[in-house]
This record gives sequence, structure tokens and C-alpha cells, in this order.
Amino acid sequence: MNRLVILYPTLLAVALAAGVATPVLADPGRDTDRAFEATRDGRSMPLPQLERRILPFMGGADYLGPELNGGTYRLKFMQDGRVIWVDVDARTGRIIRRSRP
Repeated sequence: MNRLVILYPTLLAVALAAGVATPVLADPGRDTDRAFEATRDGRSMPLPQLERRILPFMGGADYLGPELNGGTYRLKFMQDGRVIWVDVDARTGRIIRRSRP
């Protein structure tokens, strides 16, 4: 019994040291990481700048937030209980497409 009590914490420590928890701690595919890299590399405008360009065109709609899909930001809005998606070129800030309200 004493061996099991000592062995379990040791095995747990070895598993953690081997990187079992690494995928939880580091996710390189996250939108924020990709957006930061794209902005840093000049492939994208900073998100706040894009938002300032688009928000005036969305009179009365509540802004819910962005998603990054490759070189396109998808901004999500809500108006009168309906979702509106606005796809924006991340590099130029140009609206590519907008769903119907």
C-alpha cells in the first residue's frame, strides 16, 4: 500500500513533465494568437481599427464580437433579435459580405 501512495504522485509528476498538460496550456491555433501574428507581420489591420471602420455602418445593431477566419474577420452583430454577420478583409478593412438582418 505504501508503494502505491508514493508511486501515484511520482507518475503524475512524470506525466506532467512529459507534456501531458501542454495542449491545454498552449494552443497555437487560437484566434488571438493568429490575429496578433497577422498584425505584427503586416497582413492585417489591428482589430480595434477594423472595428472603428465597420461599426458606423451598423447603426442600431449591438456588436457581439469577432472571429478570425484566415485573412477575413467575421464580425457578429445582433439587431431586433436577428444575427448579422459582416465579413471584413483583415488587410484592407473592406466589407466583403454582409448577411441580411
